[in-house]
Amino acid sequence: MDIQAEKITLAQLLLQTEDVTIIKKVKAIFKKEKKDWWNELSQDQKNEIEEADKEIDRGEFLTSEAFFDLLKK
Repeated sequence: MDIQAEKITLAQLLLQTEDVTIIKKVKAIFKKEKKDWWNELSQDQKNEIEEADKEIDRGEFLTSEAFFDLLKK
């Protein structure tokens, strides 16, 4: 299946239709499929990210340059 050709076909069908219910259904599909990656994480993963964010706020991090300097030693 050529995904680009399928997209073009769907776009053409949408442009040709005057049926508002079809357009609403397509929009509903896109809204339903839209997922927030945060909600897909486990609680442990969320906790790790939140802790890392707090460490950055407190200045407890290394720049990439400092990190690579440590690796060279």
